Amino acid sequence: MIIGKKEFRIGKRPYIMGILNVTPDSFSDGGQFYREGDISDVDKALAAVRDMINNGADIIDVGGESTRPGHTQISVAEEIERTCFIIEAIKEHFNVPVSLDTYKAKVAQAGIMAGADMINDIWGLKYDEEMAPLIAKTGVACCLMHNRDNTSYFELMEDIKDDLTESVNIALGAGISRDKIILDPGIGFGKTYEQNVKVMK
Repeated sequence: MIIGKKEFRIGKRPYIMGILNVTPDSFSDGGQFYREGDISDVDKALAAVRDMINNGADIIDVGGESTRPGHTQISVAEEIERTCFIIEAIKEHFNVPVSLDTYKAKVAQAGIMAGADMINDIWGLKYDEEMAPLIAKTGVACCLMHNRDNTSYFELMEDIKDDLTESVNIALGAGISRDKIILDPGIGFGKTYEQNVKVMK
């Protein structure tokens, strides 16, 4: 798989994704890089990216909306404002693939124009029907995560595989190349603590 200009080979070694949240409320680094374009925060974000790359990150994932439990959805315009200038800055300063964490096609489109090499969709192309055609048209890679709005399963692992198969079929049906698809089992999303442990095992 090629993401940006970098080749990722399945089975060669684990690849590391560094997370950069430009949000006020994400569970990990929320608030650290959030001030809509203030240059000091761009510098701080770029320093964090440099540290992640130096520590082995193969790809940087930029998120503009917290998706932690109980999060508040923000507008498309605000999400674009938070993320695109950071993506541009990363691509200007580093030779590293950049992923944009969004499930909204209009945000994805703006992010791709800013230089994003991959779309990381926490709803596996099921939230916005314009997302799959956009990814197919632009030729970027996509990470399709498993998610549900509840934790009710008949058989956990089989249901997760069925749900992910549905996402893959949406992707293929839209014309996304199979070698541009990454799957994410969605630890922490639509699952209880016990279900998360079972998925990790």
